[in-house]
Amino acid sequence: MSSVHYKFKSSVDYDTVTFDGLHISLSDLKKAISIQKKIGKSAEFDLQITNAQTGEEYKDETHLIPKNASVIVKRIPLGGVRANIRVEPMDLNGLPDHKPVCKSIIDSFKLQSRVSLYVY
Repeated sequence: MSSVHYKFKSSVDYDTVTFDGLHISLSDLKKAISIQKKIGKSAEFDLQITNAQTGEEYKDETHLIPKNASVIVKRIPLGGVRANIRVEPMDLNGLPDHKPVCKSIIDSFKLQSRVSLYVY
């Protein structure tokens, strides 16, 4: 029996996935980790697998991970990063044409500081 040692980024200890052969594909490793950790199949996240020694991120689902490798696992949301709200210092005399996030927040910032919030 061969094995790959894994831990989630926030964990201290490594767990082990066992398999037959010299390598395990990235997709099979993700499935095995999901089953062991009982996180199921969800369309909301994916598992990001990174080699613990080299820092190489495995992206190709057909990539073969050798036996006795140690990897770091991170849950990431599917669909990319969510929208950001930007905070920018600016001159309040020449307000841009963007609509404020919330007029009361902007008004309180005007009274307290020289910073305004806008959604771009």
